[in-house]
Amino acid sequence: MQVALVTVGDELLAGDTVNTNASWLAAQLTGRGVAVERVTTVPDRVDDIADVVGAYRDAYDAVLVTGGVGPTHDDVTMDGVAAAVGVDLAANGEALAYLTEHGGYAADDLSEGTTHLPEGARVINNDEGVAPGCVIDGIYVFPGVPAEMEAMFASVADEFAGAEPFVATVETPEPESTLLDRLAAVRERFDVTVGSYPGDHVRVKFTGTDEERVEAAAAWLRKRVEPLAEPAGTAAGEE
Repeated sequence: MQVALVTVGDELLAGDTVNTNASWLAAQLTGRGVAVERVTTVPDRVDDIADVVGAYRDAYDAVLVTGGVGPTHDDVTMDGVAAAVGVDLAANGEALAYLTEHGGYAADDLSEGTTHLPEGARVINNDEGVAPGCVIDGIYVFPGVPAEMEAMFASVADEFAGAEPFVATVETPEPESTLLDRLAAVRERFDVTVGSYPGDHVRVKFTGTDEERVEAAAAWLRKRVEPLAEPAGTAAGEE
């Protein structure tokens, strides 16, 4: 299963808000064996949302959209999603009933931004807030508030599944540039995904659906790189 993530918000593009939703969703999906192929951030503009969501809907099995859902003037994500699939926004009786019966809200106090969804959409109720999400034509729409998004994703998480991934890592103090030949060799020998991530040291990550193959690839490289020094106080016999 291949998916794309779209995060909506001028505040994300301006750096006012850290885009934790994208990394959280990517981790959740990857852990379920789903391949996240794209992560894109767009402004609070209907046309931009519609263009990106529409293109990704045609290219991937599902599109997950977060942000820009609610009653304020810049909450235009539902408008963009509706435009992407060629439908109008309309009052959703199920969303209204849930908000009044379970949320305790009076119907007159609810704006169109919390009760109008793309026509034909399936409601994702929001137990942590007000604005509901929805699913339509493989597009999953969640609010941008992390607690709300995370709870709502949990309610549909079983709809995202793939082969269970296995991961192994090798860490070394050697500079990444000196590892190129060994990284090329391990990629040739083993049918696994190899990622190299430099920082205070280099972390090489092996991922695949065959646990033995992943472990074999990591073991092969581990024998051929300089290991990280043991932290002080961890030598044999020390407490």
